[in-house]
Amino acid sequence: MAEVIAHSRFTDFDIDLFKSGKHYRLYEKFGSHVMTLNGVEGTYFAVWAPSAKSVSVIGDFNFWTENEHQLQVRWDRSGIWEGFIPGVKHGATYKYKIQSSHNNIVTEKADPYARRYEHPPRTASVVYDYQPNWNDQKWMKSRKKNNALDAPYSVYEVHLGSWKHKLEEDRSLSYHELSLDLVAYAKEMQFTHIEFMPVMEYPYGPSWGYQITGYFAPTARFGYPEEFQELVNACHNAGLGVILDWVPSHFPEDAHGLGYFDGTHLYEHPDRKRGYHPDWKSLIFNYGRNEVKSFLISNALFWLDQYHIDGLRVDAVASMLFLDYSREEGEWDPNIYGGRENLEAIAFLKEMNEAVYHNYPDTQTIAEESTSFPMVSAPTSVGGLGFGMKWMMGWMHDTLEYFKKEPIYRRHHQDDLTFSMTYAFTENFMLPLSHDEVVYGKSTILGRMPGDDWQKFANLRLLFSYMFTHPGGKLMMMGSEFGQHEEWNFNGSLDWHLTQYAPHQGIQEVVKDLNKLYKNEKALYEKQFSIEGFEWISYEDHENSVISYIRKGKNSHLVVVCNMTPVVRNHYRIGLPTNKKYKLLFNSDDAKYDGSNFKVKKTFTAQETEWHHRKQSVALRLPPLGVLVYGGVQ
Repeated sequence: MAEVIAHSRFTDFDIDLFKSGKHYRLYEKFGSHVMTLNGVEGTYFAVWAPSAKSVSVIGDFNFWTENEHQLQVRWDRSGIWEGFIPGVKHGATYKYKIQSSHNNIVTEKADPYARRYEHPPRTASVVYDYQPNWNDQKWMKSRKKNNALDAPYSVYEVHLGSWKHKLEEDRSLSYHELSLDLVAYAKEMQFTHIEFMPVMEYPYGPSWGYQITGYFAPTARFGYPEEFQELVNACHNAGLGVILDWVPSHFPEDAHGLGYFDGTHLYEHPDRKRGYHPDWKSLIFNYGRNEVKSFLISNALFWLDQYHIDGLRVDAVASMLFLDYSREEGEWDPNIYGGRENLEAIAFLKEMNEAVYHNYPDTQTIAEESTSFPMVSAPTSVGGLGFGMKWMMGWMHDTLEYFKKEPIYRRHHQDDLTFSMTYAFTENFMLPLSHDEVVYGKSTILGRMPGDDWQKFANLRLLFSYMFTHPGGKLMMMGSEFGQHEEWNFNGSLDWHLTQYAPHQGIQEVVKDLNKLYKNEKALYEKQFSIEGFEWISYEDHENSVISYIRKGKNSHLVVVCNMTPVVRNHYRIGLPTNKKYKLLFNSDDAKYDGSNFKVKKTFTAQETEWHHRKQSVALRLPPLGVLVYGGVQ
């Protein structure tokens, strides 16, 4: 048998923390670590497999032979197997061959803590000595301000494999190429953040990255870990924050993955009613097991620590919160109090958020949560889940339902549009037009718009303008910002050729200018999560399908008027909050956006005519399917 030298990176304190679910830096201990021991170069391996009776490291260095390099189990009943193997170097491929004490089951697993994996469809782990090269100190020093809740937060959602292809080579762009092309584009479009759909290693392309097997490794599809680090670094140097989709809700049953890891339900809940997700045919983590909690929280902190990530968008939170999620009667069991809440998952989410904000207070966690579960974005100290923000799924659904209606019928559905303001400040909401809204036959955002071609694009400009002047953060799926015609295809590329045409260029310009407006006008972000930041002027003009409102900052305000029909309004009076002089800051119907360029007032002074229960007002000309934004002149 080849030599395995007894060695450990774990202290007794590490073990105590691990067993109690309080070790949040497990990636420093578990996995494979290139090192020199007593003058000998090699690699230290450590894996958690409490039901194993033997664990061998098999790899290209021993011709994948079992029992050549057997790890040694610790004496402390932690279930950790470890050892130092001389001569194993950076770049070696390996797996763990596990002989289970449970029914003599044999599993062959990738390393849960590996920093790199083989390029799919190959599934081995890679011994990897990650060596980052950061020069983003300026961003890191200022990101507390850039990530704050009273700062503009406009997110460009990107699937790395399908944003743009190298057409002559029929392939996706690499991390390095994305650090040039994607970063320059997102900066030009004036977004504040880029959100990457999952970059952690995943075996199955059609899962879009949401079925993860390598939680601690950027996917090898687009390059090496240092090249992913280069992409993050480039974003930061361009003034762009980076958010990662993070998936602690479920994982796939692939043979090399976490499922049935040591011949038992190690990472997944042993009860199928709580450990299997029927929608995604995947396994659900056992949130009540301390070692699993440590694994997941360590993973969240890993990306913030090792890759300077600025935020985590946590996927499928609703599926974690409720025991009956997507289950029929008889397919779930209530909690100890007879309720449907998953108490262990709730406790885990609170602990995860506390760990993130304690260690990285200048980052954000964002919940994709679609139910009315209370206080998702409230601090844990007052009983909340502790997220920084929550996706406003109700706004997304109601708004898209409204906009797909022919304008002549919108007068009967204005409440669908205005209803969001009845609950807009119950959470710190982000308005999402995400990837889920441009697949599975739903059409693209542009494709949902009614009318002829001109009206479709005018409606899209109207939608985006309403979105950016509505309270809350913003998120837009790639392609929507130029009016992608075809549904998103994870295997293809966005249709960049469309941007040579005026209507699509107009959508791009609208999004660019809305991002500028959002960043430049404090009234749009200083109080975006506070009821003090919004006030209706009028929401009851159903007949004309016009709404108007005020956005307020600490020392400024904007007046927004939205005409939801193609009928121009030549003398439309609205009440005003002050008797100031106002100037036009944005007009979605402007010629530069391929609008009709209907003549509107560029400046005006409020008239002493009472209207909408206000002492002053103005009569405006409203463009077709257009939004006007006016700011007060000091």
